[in-house]
Amino acid sequence: MTVENDLISTSVEEAIAAIKFLRRDESICFISQVADLLATVFLSGGKLLVAGNGGSLCDSSHFAEELTGQFRGPRRALPAISLCNAGHLTCVANDMGFDEVFARGVEAHGQTGDVFCGLTTSGNSPNLIKAFEKARSLGLKTVAFLGKGGGALKGVADFELIIDGFIYSDRVQEAHMAAIHIIIEKIESLLFDDQ
Repeated sequence: MTVENDLISTSVEEAIAAIKFLRRDESICFISQVADLLATVFLSGGKLLVAGNGGSLCDSSHFAEELTGQFRGPRRALPAISLCNAGHLTCVANDMGFDEVFARGVEAHGQTGDVFCGLTTSGNSPNLIKAFEKARSLGLKTVAFLGKGGGALKGVADFELIIDGFIYSDRVQEAHMAAIHIIIEKIESLLFDDQ
């Protein structure tokens, strides 16, 4: 086997190990509870706000668009907003500092009965810490997708998933996205299977 193939094989095994975190009882419980929460929130007229930095911001956009669009089949749109508007982010970062960008988004769009979800592989991003604080102060339920031990956000959210034991963020993000897809699949099953 060549060095290149060794690298690929090792990376595939790491990716599989990250996804295997989702087999754990606490991961299955998290997925089930978050899907149930979001289905209930959508039925009651609430919405999901979701945020992250870098690749996790891209994942937050993907989470939102799978809900506002569709995932496995035709159904009504579900209300979800990724806090990624470039004008908002640069305005707030310029005027108030980057640590405030998501908290201001939560303040602008969040209402009691909504859910705020933050994705962070370190759990230490100041802008997400402030967003969770703002969400709790406004009465939103909170969901955290974390990695690397959970960081400063460990234990802060109402529901948390920690993908631990990986040095690099990509493996954590791969597991986060798999969990998000399963959550959306369950939401669609809960809300639309009888249609």
